[in-house]
Amino acid sequence: MTEQTHAPDHHPSGHHLRPHRRAAGRGLDWWKQAWTLFAASAGVWVAMALILMVISILLGLVPVLGALLSSLLLPVFAGGWMLAARKADTEGKPGIGDLFSGFRENLTSLLVLGAVVLAATLVIAVAADLLGARPILQLLTGAERYEGSVMVTVLAASMLGLLVAVALSLMLSMAMWFAPALVVFRGVPPVRAMSASLTACLENVLPFLVHGVLFIVAAAVASIPFGLGWIILLPVLGLTVYASYRDVYGF
Repeated sequence: MTEQTHAPDHHPSGHHLRPHRRAAGRGLDWWKQAWTLFAASAGVWVAMALILMVISILLGLVPVLGALLSSLLLPVFAGGWMLAARKADTEGKPGIGDLFSGFRENLTSLLVLGAVVLAATLVIAVAADLLGARPILQLLTGAERYEGSVMVTVLAASMLGLLVAVALSLMLSMAMWFAPALVVFRGVPPVRAMSASLTACLENVLPFLVHGVLFIVAAAVASIPFGLGWIILLPVLGLTVYASYRDVYGF
């Protein structure tokens, strides 16, 4: 994945955000490129993934505040992951400390991204609840149990809210896919970065479909040995974000 040397791509004003439209097969290429980066420094990437898991678990132990902090800090760590990936791509040797580089570069913008995602998640949850999704969510989580015709009625009544929640969550995920990279690499303002990310994903639906199908297959395989495969899959997945950014936006 290092066929050519790339100069840092800082664009303070956020210009040149037109994404390239790629063929469906690029979705497979992103996984290949991500694996190449991972294999070159597997220990470092696994260590960084484990650190993120531990931080997430610790924050999860703190009621309410932990969930808020987790949402705010996720884009910060994502930005650090992107910077570490570029370092691996251009210099060949990422370090564990690179995971925290988002706290040194564009921290405010990355925190704003987290705040926007948190607000959007709350809006989606409220919208889904107002449209009647709560019963099906309670069913899925085991909080309630229904039998026979009652379950059919509950599922039918809750379907609209569930579909709306899924659709909005998918849009939010697309808006966040490239956003941290656009912030740390190009200095794009948070909301504009999310808008550009959404546009780029919509213009590259086919490669993202291929990427998604491959992820489902990889997730199934990773889950077989007591879920231990996720220790490898998660960092590789994170590196596919970098690979797709590099392909769609270039440097």
